Amino acid sequence: MSERYDNGMRARRAILGDAHVDRAEADKSEFDAPFQELITESAWGTVWASDGITPRERSMLTLALLAATGNFSEIPMHIRATARTGASKRDVQEAFQHVAIYAGVPRANHALKLAKETYKEMEEPSDD
Repeated sequence: MSERYDNGMRARRAILGDAHVDRAEADKSEFDAPFQELITESAWGTVWASDGITPRERSMLTLALLAATGNFSEIPMHIRATARTGASKRDVQEAFQHVAIYAGVPRANHALKLAKETYKEMEEPSDD
């Protein structure tokens, strides 16, 4: 693999955690391997690996963009990642308030619902 892929995998593990990445890697097939390589190099190895903004700021931007564009299925994963990026619940609230004003109240409302559910799951004791 490339240096960008290696950087991406390090960033992916730092933000999402080893358990998440290990599950995703175990589920990878010949069919989706090229896509996984693409997102590891581009999203993780270029965008998330950049030091242009902090992981906290990047986390807030990502959550706002996911909500604004209606990509709700990715929101819980990125809410869980806030434990590693340093984005607080207040940061997430602020990001979703921007979504409400600039992209629509229904999208922000649904994103808040998902965040609330995910934070609740994160606070529950795990069986690990």
